[in-house]
Amino acid sequence: MNIDIKAFYDLSYGVYIVGSCLDGKPNAMIANSVMQVTACPEKLAICVNKESLTHEYILKRGFLSVQAIKEGSDMVFIGNFGFRTGRNFDKFAKYKFNLTQNNLPAVLENTLDIFEIKTEQTIDLKTHTMFIGNVVSAEVLSGEGKPLTYNYYQTVMRGKTPRGATTFKG
Repeated sequence: MNIDIKAFYDLSYGVYIVGSCLDGKPNAMIANSVMQVTACPEKLAICVNKESLTHEYILKRGFLSVQAIKEGSDMVFIGNFGFRTGRNFDKFAKYKFNLTQNNLPAVLENTLDIFEIKTEQTIDLKTHTMFIGNVVSAEVLSGEGKPLTYNYYQTVMRGKTPRGATTFKG
């Protein structure tokens, strides 16, 4: 039996900013593998590449933020958080953000909402870690716009899949 990678393109994904903060320094990345896993209690699962600085922050802090990106956001914005590393680049230098009550970065531009999650469980997926956590707060930041889907990002915006993404097949 063979595996046709094109079949995976029919799975629905969103495009999200996943962030955390360690020792007063915020960092964030783009992720597409975020999903609600239970409604009561409210839990989300988020997959993060082990090589990312955000992964390191989440492991050490046990908290992360998730924000849905608005459709219509430009590639410069997405590239700022998705194609650069926070190890040698300040991803927050050009964009307005606040730190939440739980000291997590909340990007105030091109996002619809913010979830704050306290990690409860991790699952080792070899190249990635799946963080499963309780939603400790959720807030709508903008009632305007639609969430950016990964399909729209790829087909309309002609976005590329970075090497560290869960959907990257080298």
